[in-house]
Amino acid sequence: MSATMRAVEITGGGGGPEVLKPAERPVPQPGPGEVQIAVAAAGVNGHDLHHRRHGSHPLLPGESDLPGLEVSGTVAAVGPGVTRWSVGEPVVALLRGGGYAEYVVAPAGLCLPVPTGLTMVEAAAMPETTFTVWSNVFADGWLRPGRRMLVNSGTSGIGVTAIQLASALGVEVYATAGGADRCAACVDLGARAAIDYRSEDFAQRLPELAGGVDLIVELVGGDYLDKDVQLLAPDGRLVLIGLARGPRAEIDFATVAAKRLTITGSLLRPRPPAYKEEIARDVERIVWPLVEAGRVRPVLHAVVPLDDAAEAHRILEARGHVGKVVLQVGAR
Repeated sequence: MSATMRAVEITGGGGGPEVLKPAERPVPQPGPGEVQIAVAAAGVNGHDLHHRRHGSHPLLPGESDLPGLEVSGTVAAVGPGVTRWSVGEPVVALLRGGGYAEYVVAPAGLCLPVPTGLTMVEAAAMPETTFTVWSNVFADGWLRPGRRMLVNSGTSGIGVTAIQLASALGVEVYATAGGADRCAACVDLGARAAIDYRSEDFAQRLPELAGGVDLIVELVGGDYLDKDVQLLAPDGRLVLIGLARGPRAEIDFATVAAKRLTITGSLLRPRPPAYKEEIARDVERIVWPLVEAGRVRPVLHAVVPLDDAAEAHRILEARGHVGKVVLQVGAR
């Protein structure tokens, strides 16, 4: 193995997509409880855009400053204490960073087998969204079969996963999206109905649902938040995952109190490793069989070479995508 690897780094302290530049970096080596992965593909996520705009975020000792929260690839080496994984096994991994590179190291407990039937590129689109949806909607949100859920921004990477997974688990799903074609994509993925926010006010459409919805996955924020409060059923939960329209809004808290609503949210990356390993076990046990049965599938909008990571970021920022953008990495 070469002592260096190809990677894409954030230059100049952060900024627009143009600050993403190819670079040579030392190949990271696995420590205790870690595996080294030869990366085949890396998913691109909203957090990567935030990371790029603001430069490097706080790092733990030995942590990579490179962007990238999820990869697929093959195990290239294992650190002390790793018993589950062997060199040559195909895996996906959830990371705290470092995915825009030919090699990464990942905690062994945050690696999962590549689901049967998926290509490496497809598999790279799965870890971050499945972990995020499972942890926010099912583990913390207590969503159960027979309930109703609304996903705002149904064609985002999180949105397409939330629609499919909830629908496969017996939840009645509704979504918002921009444009008739994107609304149709939400319905094709399992939503009972999708509302075009460009031509309709979703708050005016959904009151036709007797009793409201039990959980809202919020990826938009801003002026959507008070509408969410009005649409939630008694004892409903508003789960904040993204805030594309901003983090501030006026909310009628009298309604929050009268309905006994819970407003919550979380960022996955900062959560403790033990929590994420618990989510990994749930994902492998419950979600991966649905993926292998074709009931939850990766939705790829574009596949872009690693050196063109700036273009991948431009695609996400244009907000016209349906599903995930993935970087093709592979061997040098």
